Amino acid sequence: FGFLAMFLVMNINYKWYRGYVTWFMLGTLILLILVLVMGILSHGATRWLGIGEQLRFQPSELAKLTMVLYLARFYSRDIERTRSFTKGVLPNLGVLAIISGLILLQRDLGTTIVLLGATFIVFFAAGVRITHLVGLGIGALSALLPVIYLEPFRLKRILAFIDPWSDPLGDGFQVIQSLLAIGSGGLFGVGFGDSRQKFLYLPEMHTDFIYAIIGEEWGFVGAFMVIFLFALFVWRGCKIAICAEDNFGKLLAVGITAMIGFQGALNIAVVTGSLPVTGITLPFISYGGSSLLFTLIGVGVLLNISKTAKM
Repeated sequence: FGFLAMFLVMNINYKWYRGYVTWFMLGTLILLILVLVMGILSHGATRWLGIGEQLRFQPSELAKLTMVLYLARFYSRDIERTRSFTKGVLPNLGVLAIISGLILLQRDLGTTIVLLGATFIVFFAAGVRITHLVGLGIGALSALLPVIYLEPFRLKRILAFIDPWSDPLGDGFQVIQSLLAIGSGGLFGVGFGDSRQKFLYLPEMHTDFIYAIIGEEWGFVGAFMVIFLFALFVWRGCKIAICAEDNFGKLLAVGITAMIGFQGALNIAVVTGSLPVTGITLPFISYGGSSLLFTLIGVGVLLNISKTAKM
């Protein structure tokens, strides 16, 4: 279904979205609010709309793409406004705060961080002053501290990240099992399909921690190839952005590339114990419906921009 959506979107002129960004944003906000009212509870969080286990939809995945569309249209109308904090940054911070707040109420810090990261990169590409970006970075980190402190499970994840072996059967269990999987893969891995950690030793091995299983079955070579392919994707996305025929296409390409590339880097950092655990998937690879669907839709938009780009 994701591939069908990608091919459909690939053949829609990306400029068409400019006239409907407001409607996309309004629809996204309504869906995010509906999650809080009638969402499906799973794994201790309410993030989905739908029926049962299979027919589910995660509006926060749509929110990332909608925010990128909104920023691309906002700055493409008048690129010079980026030099002013009150005219070029502050209005977008209000929209970002509303969307991020609604996602945080769903107890989804990982998606919020990806959203903030992609927005920050679009700000940079649009030409927002470095001093403003530094201030925004400090402000975002300051805002995340109480968010982490107010949720005990997030604070436990931070402590488990610092020293997972202090609680090897509790909060540190997932990180330890992930590192065991990657370490046992060696240079070339134990062989495709021969992972031991996937037999209920490593939690969420098919979604958030699929990279650990790749490291175990395909070794350092396979794990490095995944990183290489993501780097290749980011490079091609940046080239499409540079060669796009208008500012809207440039910023839209940057935002989509940042959204996917940043999420991939964040997931790999979590799985390798370089960052505390956050519940986000590895784009293109993790099992999952909404994440894969909107990732492929984003790729479809990117491919359409490349059709008219002067490569």
